Amino acid sequence: MTSDRAAPPHPTNPSERIDAIDVLRGIALFGVMAINLAMEFRVSIFDQFLGPRTLASPIDRAIEAILTTAVELKAFALFSLLFGVGLAIQFDRLASARRTALLVRRLAALLGFGVIHLCLIWNGDILTEYALAGFIVLPFLSGPRWLLALAVLVFLALYLAMQAFPPVGLFPSRTVIWRDVMDANRIYATGGFLDVLAFRLREIPLIASLHAFIFLRTIGLFLLGALAWRSGVMQNARALFIIALAAIALGAGLLYRGSEPLGTVLLALGYGAAVLGIAHFERGKKLLGWAAPLGRMAFTNYVAQSVIFGWIFYGYGLGRFGQLGITQALAIGIAVYAAQVLLSAWWLRHYRYGPLEWLWRSLMYGARQPIVVARVAAAMRTQLSSRTSEAQIRDP
Repeated sequence: MTSDRAAPPHPTNPSERIDAIDVLRGIALFGVMAINLAMEFRVSIFDQFLGPRTLASPIDRAIEAILTTAVELKAFALFSLLFGVGLAIQFDRLASARRTALLVRRLAALLGFGVIHLCLIWNGDILTEYALAGFIVLPFLSGPRWLLALAVLVFLALYLAMQAFPPVGLFPSRTVIWRDVMDANRIYATGGFLDVLAFRLREIPLIASLHAFIFLRTIGLFLLGALAWRSGVMQNARALFIIALAAIALGAGLLYRGSEPLGTVLLALGYGAAVLGIAHFERGKKLLGWAAPLGRMAFTNYVAQSVIFGWIFYGYGLGRFGQLGITQALAIGIAVYAAQVLLSAWWLRHYRYGPLEWLWRSLMYGARQPIVVARVAAAMRTQLSSRTSEAQIRDP
């Protein structure tokens, strides 16, 4: 019998990954990008709380309506579900002797990445919240499925109660929001890097109040993702389609009747189940396979989007903040996303992981992980050996 000591823990081999999950993650990344562009990079995130905006273009109005109704919060909910799935998969596959320590280290590394991203690149960061929620979810992964199910119900019920009865004083006043939006319009559009950095840090307490409203939902969705994996539903295409139909119908009905928080969660669940169900079939894999490399490098692509869009919209770059309509901004986003699809596919033909995924794994395991694909590494060794032999012949 091989002991845990004899078989040190190692990251999941790319050949062992579940393509359908990577496909869904890659598609969800588009929704996250679209909302980030329309609501946060293009204008202040708090602009939406000052009342309805007047959009000059009918196309802009139509796209905003689609994003608000069908994408906003649903894409983030899907990402939360998938993070919970990934956490459960790693917990189940790691050797029991060290898995808690390794996952704590993994979440601590993510927290470090999140703080850097939050402070130096973009304060719309979600990584910090995910790391903190992961620490809360981790103990539940050691328990039975019924405990996960109970925890899902409790955290989502608390989230819904918080939306119905918001805590007094948690959300900033309209005056504070108005002042922040005015400052954002000036500093983000024209300020240099240090000006933007100082204002970004000043905004963090306001941003934190927004995270406080969805933090319980994030925990609940992490747990729901873990439960979906543990129950085997995600491996059953027929069950996924049944869930998709029921969730989309219920979610649409609840949204129509005004229960947005619950309807959003159900719609996200329906979207995810539908995509996973399609991707489980061979034709579905061919149809959606382009998104798998993007999903495998979601961490790298997410941060890269922040860097690119920050340069496009902020004063230290092109300074387009507040100057583009939703349609124009989304066109830029689609171009960036398409380029990432191509670049991710090319990268993963040569390397096992994306750059940030590789660094994250290396920090988690406390050792430099191999990154070059085996066949590429073998070709490099052959080429190096050939060059060495030639040098020896020339200089015996």
